[in-house]
Amino acid sequence: MITNDQGIVSLKHKILEEVARLAWNDNLTEEAKDALVYQLIPGPIAQYRCCIYKEREIVRQRIRLAEGLCPTADPDQQSDNVIQVIRPACEECPISSYTVTDNCRLCVGKPCQSSCNFGAISIGHHRSHIDPSKCKECGRCAEACPYAAIAHLERPCKKACPSGAITYDEYGICRIDESKCVQCGHCIHMCPFGAISAKSYLVDIIREIKSGKKVIAMCAPATEGQFGADISMASVRAALQKMGFADMVEVGLGGDMTAAYESKEWAEALETGRKMTTSCCPAFINLLRKQFPQQFEENKSEIVSPMCAVSRYLKAVNPGCVTVFIGPCVAKKAESQDPSVPDNADYVMTYGEFRALLRSRDIELKPVEEGYQEATIFGKRFAASGGVANAVMECMQERGVDTSQIKLRKCAGPKECIQAVTLLKFGKLPEDFIEGMYCPGGCVGGPSKHKAENEIMRAREGLLQKAEDRKVLENLEQYPMDKFSMYRDGRMA
Repeated sequence: MITNDQGIVSLKHKILEEVARLAWNDNLTEEAKDALVYQLIPGPIAQYRCCIYKEREIVRQRIRLAEGLCPTADPDQQSDNVIQVIRPACEECPISSYTVTDNCRLCVGKPCQSSCNFGAISIGHHRSHIDPSKCKECGRCAEACPYAAIAHLERPCKKACPSGAITYDEYGICRIDESKCVQCGHCIHMCPFGAISAKSYLVDIIREIKSGKKVIAMCAPATEGQFGADISMASVRAALQKMGFADMVEVGLGGDMTAAYESKEWAEALETGRKMTTSCCPAFINLLRKQFPQQFEENKSEIVSPMCAVSRYLKAVNPGCVTVFIGPCVAKKAESQDPSVPDNADYVMTYGEFRALLRSRDIELKPVEEGYQEATIFGKRFAASGGVANAVMECMQERGVDTSQIKLRKCAGPKECIQAVTLLKFGKLPEDFIEGMYCPGGCVGGPSKHKAENEIMRAREGLLQKAEDRKVLENLEQYPMDKFSMYRDGRMA
């Protein structure tokens, strides 16, 4: 029986794996996809929903997401948003946020009913009742109840959303307000029914590989430690090459590139008294763009993220290549599609999708003896909170800038990011620079992390101890930095 979050994740990844197998075999036909539905949900007994018909519809919609499509073909439900709602899976959640429990004692004074200004509360035989169509979720009834009999059932997806982007229609189905959604993906694993998911581009990536194009993977700095202490970047590179990728480059190199160029900006800003934010985390950038537009224009770094930096580097030295980012971040999918940042990654896959792709080719990650390092330890540490700011400071020091008086604010998680930018907006930020990372702990705590964060960090430290002792600017002398732009709009320095 599939009854918990692990079961939901397993089903989602199984669908990704099987869709990828069909794509590798050039068999992604409607007949094959329909057969997959019945293979996964054979019946006649439902495994985790009320009936096999709902289960099959959910699988059909997940297959569409695995193809990079919206869950249904309904023209009214099409969206460019990376994060999507599978409506049949969302129907199990309660409609009402406030509900009366068995603690109700039917008080003679009826304080709950008296406190409600909307006529939403009626008195039944055994307890009071709240009409969800009239309830405005003000919470006054819960405050008035002397027995604490009225519970506030905040739905997990809404509770997880830091941007206030989630509301519900008249049927209680989740709606995502795209004008507020920062595509962080925090809601995805919080939904106990797996009703929120992200579009996948595995099918497109497979088609690019099969077409004979030079497809190059780019692995996020957070990769080291995700798969255990004995799986290095070289291990991942070997597996990707076996799968058909032309090569792999670690995005820690892009961290070096970004830090080197942001350090120039920081030094100039320091002289003029301008406060700045980093630009590496796409969810943080979306937060600025959508909720703090003035700070987006005035305070954000104009340097590209490490993912974009490596993509531009690869496209400069390998014209016509296709770049694929692999990491723990859902928001990177939205970043790759941002038309204001040209030559970014062509596709993005999460670690869950990467593992499904490996299984679709029966490939395992294995330890290898060969060493592989292109990034300094500073670029590699971009994945953890404080890593970006430390790398930028290192570059400033390498250039001879006195950093002793610089004050940094390192933010990890939505609450810290929103608080810092709000202070910046009202001119009350005491620090000079903000490092904004939207996931707790930084990228290593991203929504598609493979293991618990403490496990990742333990394994990661052992791998990072093997990093070569190189300075950032010294490392970049090996690369043609004059052949591509490090600015978001693509202009050359």
